[in-house]
Amino acid sequence: MLEELRKKDSRIIVGLMSGTSADGVDASIVKIIGHSINSKVELIYHYHYEYPKEIRDLILKLFDFDTADIPLVSNMNFFIGELFAQVALEAIKRAGISKNDVDIISSHGQTVFHSPYPQRLGSFKVKSTLQIGEGAVIAEKTGITTICDFRVRDMAAGGQGAPLVSFADWILFTSREFTRGILNIGGIANITVIPKNATIDDVIAFDTGPGNMVIDETVNIITDGSLKFDKDGIMASRGKVKDELLEIALEHPYFSLPIPKTTGREVFGKSFARNLYESSKVLGISDDDIVATITALTSATISEAIRSFDIEEVIIGGGGAYNIALIEMIKNALPDVRIKTHEDFGIPNQAKEALAFAILANEVIFNSPNNAPKATGAKRKVVLGKILLGG
Repeated sequence: MLEELRKKDSRIIVGLMSGTSADGVDASIVKIIGHSINSKVELIYHYHYEYPKEIRDLILKLFDFDTADIPLVSNMNFFIGELFAQVALEAIKRAGISKNDVDIISSHGQTVFHSPYPQRLGSFKVKSTLQIGEGAVIAEKTGITTICDFRVRDMAAGGQGAPLVSFADWILFTSREFTRGILNIGGIANITVIPKNATIDDVIAFDTGPGNMVIDETVNIITDGSLKFDKDGIMASRGKVKDELLEIALEHPYFSLPIPKTTGREVFGKSFARNLYESSKVLGISDDDIVATITALTSATISEAIRSFDIEEVIIGGGGAYNIALIEMIKNALPDVRIKTHEDFGIPNQAKEALAFAILANEVIFNSPNNAPKATGAKRKVVLGKILLGG
């Protein structure tokens, strides 16, 4: 079957992604000619399915050690697989194509636990990652061959299993003229540094720290759950950055770790946001000023990462690209850097990560390594992704 796909002039792949913000599923339908650096990638259609409150609340239970348990993890693994299958079929329908035209579904799944640094387990030490959304369910419900569970092979090869989109960034954005930084601001912010004329061995990528995650949780605390995020950065734009609170936030040890490094909700989730909020109240800081300062935390850690490299142009994607206050902070901190968005390259900001996993799946078809060892810390190049045949 893979041999037949390799021989095709082009392949249509549906990339599926739900990020650390757990706000919904993105489906990017992508046409790809060739593979690796010679890939020609065309986004055919993007569809976003927003999780209803009941589903999002169930996912959020998995992030909380007090509410997560084995039956919930197992049940949600199959349930999210069913949901991803429905989203894929709906995207195909809305795009006006037949599912018979689709060669592969590529699913990142929903990360519920990511521990890239060895943790003690009895007398042993182990690192691990877990993405739910059972690929066998997706393949069975759609009848389309599904490639999933990308992160685990990189970790097995000594890497951190993230960031994986750096391989796709290399294909999409390598320039012959200058060094680019490809910035994704999701729940966590990550950057891919691509020197001009880079090979995959030149690509560096890492998580800079929180993206939208701490902002979202802080807004949730302040509004007692009536708002999930700071739309357009309105609250932040009304407030003023308070240096004393920002300094407390920047003391977190993650920011001084060497690269490659990755992080997640385990580090910058509810507890981190709650502790900062309580510190702000002790300092007598107003709600708008709190949100402005937490937004400045994301901006400061991103900007510091960019200044560490000779980056001439930054291309921003992810939900954070729509936070006007955050983007203005980044621009002000980097006056000599050209700032663009993925949309300047014809890619909707929200579509990028799902598109990236379509690109990763295309490499699996060719049995071609699709990780970036210098970005993830893996000891060698490996092929990421498990194949589940459809039909």
